[in-house]
Amino acid sequence: MFKRLLRLTLAALVVMALPARAFETAATSAWVYDVGTQTVLMDKNANVPLPPASMSKLMTLNMLFEALQDGRVTMDTTFAVSTKAKSMEGSTMFLNELDRPSVRELIHGIIINSGNDACVVVAEGLAGSEEAFARQMTERAQALGMTNSTFANASGWPDPGQRMSMHDLGILALRLITQFPEEYAVFKETEFDYKDRSPANRFNRNPLLKLNIGADGLKTGHTTEAGYGLVGSVVQGDRRIILVISGLPSDTARSQEAEKIVNWAFRQFVEKTVAKKGQRIASANVWLGDAPSVGLVPAEDISLLVPSQVQEAVTAEVSYTGPLMAPIPAGTQAAELVIHVPDLPDARLPLVTETEVGKAGFISRLGTAANVLLQRYMEQAPAS
Repeated sequence: MFKRLLRLTLAALVVMALPARAFETAATSAWVYDVGTQTVLMDKNANVPLPPASMSKLMTLNMLFEALQDGRVTMDTTFAVSTKAKSMEGSTMFLNELDRPSVRELIHGIIINSGNDACVVVAEGLAGSEEAFARQMTERAQALGMTNSTFANASGWPDPGQRMSMHDLGILALRLITQFPEEYAVFKETEFDYKDRSPANRFNRNPLLKLNIGADGLKTGHTTEAGYGLVGSVVQGDRRIILVISGLPSDTARSQEAEKIVNWAFRQFVEKTVAKKGQRIASANVWLGDAPSVGLVPAEDISLLVPSQVQEAVTAEVSYTGPLMAPIPAGTQAAELVIHVPDLPDARLPLVTETEVGKAGFISRLGTAANVLLQRYMEQAPAS
């Protein structure tokens, strides 16, 4: 059995023009992702653990959404407000010890008001203490593949133990969007004022929501150490992108940079269908089968995101270990289509067998064995 590569040219994607320019972001760390095609469009220091500021509130929300999902709480469940929660500085819901905010109100207060007090209330309500909740956040983040994240608190208040990478924040954003669609809808709401206590603090800080560009989330963050950051999501047509940026010098710079990245992601890349479900891409050799080869096809339509202007052809190769051993049921994953797109990571997509291949009959197998023995004899025979 040998690893085999079959090189292809995907002519439908060939565009002869100027190369697409990579976006040079002013953010110190950034990660941009096209959800539909699972394509990373930008990765700048994206796996470096950094202070996440209030963007880490997304993990607090994830923990609360999970509690809702498994029935530990409901939207109408109320939590007590401790003196510690009331004493939180920075952005708050202006809670006091007499309040009993509901889960619904706390979700709004965390997302829209960026309430540090609300985060402590949730932490204490779910885990008994903020310290215990932070340990649970870290453990859950690791389980979700967020390996560059550790938490010391629920709010993102500056602490050496509070760290997240931009990639981890992107993983978390995607999870909130896909796993909690009803709760996620709150992220696009623009105003909330708990008991009319702070009219000036009632507005959602996400600058993308004001631009009428399809933004529907997620969260801003700012501390002196972290600078200004944003986890954002924008939908235009059939495409959704997630962007995560950090380290901008001001809220104006953050807003401008986020808008530039959104425009770049939607204007400089186009989605193309490379192959249709069931379309034969290549053939693989078969050993001792009732057919010498079998077609390799996609199990689903294959779509890719490519730069709108590329200098050279998009190319591809089929990789499989062969010959394949009969019998082979139809639809067996047998190969991988590796597509090389200029300025983007390789796309690796599975291919399956087009038809069933049965075992060869006795006479065919005997003939194959004889041919192999003869070939080996010829290879080993001394030259005359």
